[in-house]
Amino acid sequence: MADGKEPKQKKSQATMAKKEKEKEEFQLQICNSMTQQKEVFTPKVPGKVGMYVCGVTAYDFSHLGHARAAVNFDVLYRYLQHLGYEVTYVRNFTDVDDKIIRRANESGENPLTLSNRFCQEYIVDMNDLQCLVPTHQPRVSDHMEQIKDMITQIINKDCAYVVDGDVFFAVEMFPNYGKLSGQKVENHRAGERVAIDSRKRNPADFALWKAAKPGEPSWDSPWGPGRPGWHIECSAMSAHYLSFKFDIHGGGIDLIFPHHENEIAQSCAACQESNVSYWMHNGHVTNNNEKMSKSLGNFFTIRQITERYHPLPLRYFLINAHYRSPLNYSVLRLEHASSELFYIYQTLSDCEDVLSSFQGSIKDGTKQNVKPARITAEAQGCIRELHNEFHTKMSDDLNTSHILTGAFREALKFANNTLKKLKTAKQQQLSLVQSLFEVEREVKEVLKILGLLPPCTYAEVLQQLKDKALKRAELVEVHLLNVIKERAEARKNKDFTKTDQIRTELEAKGIALMDIGTETIWRPCLPTQYKQEAQQPDEQEQAPRLSKEEQKVLPKVGLTSSPELPF
Repeated sequence: MADGKEPKQKKSQATMAKKEKEKEEFQLQICNSMTQQKEVFTPKVPGKVGMYVCGVTAYDFSHLGHARAAVNFDVLYRYLQHLGYEVTYVRNFTDVDDKIIRRANESGENPLTLSNRFCQEYIVDMNDLQCLVPTHQPRVSDHMEQIKDMITQIINKDCAYVVDGDVFFAVEMFPNYGKLSGQKVENHRAGERVAIDSRKRNPADFALWKAAKPGEPSWDSPWGPGRPGWHIECSAMSAHYLSFKFDIHGGGIDLIFPHHENEIAQSCAACQESNVSYWMHNGHVTNNNEKMSKSLGNFFTIRQITERYHPLPLRYFLINAHYRSPLNYSVLRLEHASSELFYIYQTLSDCEDVLSSFQGSIKDGTKQNVKPARITAEAQGCIRELHNEFHTKMSDDLNTSHILTGAFREALKFANNTLKKLKTAKQQQLSLVQSLFEVEREVKEVLKILGLLPPCTYAEVLQQLKDKALKRAELVEVHLLNVIKERAEARKNKDFTKTDQIRTELEAKGIALMDIGTETIWRPCLPTQYKQEAQQPDEQEQAPRLSKEEQKVLPKVGLTSSPELPF
């Protein structure tokens, strides 16, 4: 014990014991797209999780649909780590693809140079959205040997054939084809990214390898120079980093067919024991109830949004609905998310300021041999309710819908009420301070798991949120402060008509004024027009209808047809 290691070891053991208790008390259930049921999560290897999520095709700036998938699976990654799992998280980049080649030809750029540039831009966006860096971020161009080896295995199993340097997967050789999407081979379209080829034995067969064409990047192979088809890359890279048997495979719901269906076929053909325990799919981001996508031209890039809104409110907007539900793009929701986070961070900033003045009095009960002051019964109930409500929601298939309401909101109210009490309380100050410290810590733990804890000081993030609000209001702070001075003069002269007019005009732009004694401060708020919209029925309750195309593609998986999830 003299070397100081034993207390650290005991603390580690205590932490692990707490995690194990949480796992048992709040059993994580995941909706498995394969079975269309919620299933208790049980990893293949106790204590360890292998997770593969399909990433972006890097030929342009990423849009909100890409952001939603990344953020949703980042929340899962964080929660699994919180539960004590050792997670190997793989998210790929498609940097060899028809779309990349077309875009490169249009711009006169080398396809790999173009894709590398947009891979780097995506990483910047993910950092802004506070998505943790995955364990591995493989690119197709770096894994040609693994891809060619898998294609060879599939050919050797008589599940693929070669035609003029192209290699096609023979779907009729895989009897279970369609088990994920419910598609039947006879109704199967040729695929999203390839035209019907008369050389195929069956129109449903899809390309594993494409023979080289003039002006396209290519790699040598046993079948001649060429490049991979779309689907084979994820089968090869997931097997390389996680083996053929792993726990979670995720992506957007549009990937169920044909991409994930084809992945299953390829992987099982290459290795009969191939198995993914849980298939998870997030719903679309929609614009006016239509799927947001580059091909439809109705999308907003992440950059376009973060030009006007801080990335943290965007992250909050993306997780403030169940990941399997459709999420309709809404300025009202972004404004609301921005306003909510400002309130949260302001409360935590106020807590931090007060607690810093009681630094020597606060005891951290998580440390060995430290006995903190007794916290109030109200604080105990507040912490218990927040802990239980949060873990109950998260264990129920990551139900982050309205996650920062209910017990979380009550915890913030408790914090603000305690701050007021501390200004006048002469007795029980130590108990109040310790209570504030414990509640604040629980609130911060929730924000950390959700990826909403700012990476900078609260003062800095509050100023950043203010700067974005000013930009949306088309104001500069110097001008705003002059208007506030003008209003103060009107107050002094008891010209209340003018003071009310200035307040109303600023509120219309999303700027709220608060008079504190003789001083006036400002903070962002919901602009007046959006306050009126907020009184209308919740737009998220009106689910977007599936297009005829989606109805064909997703007959089995009806997860986007209603926000009232079936399980």
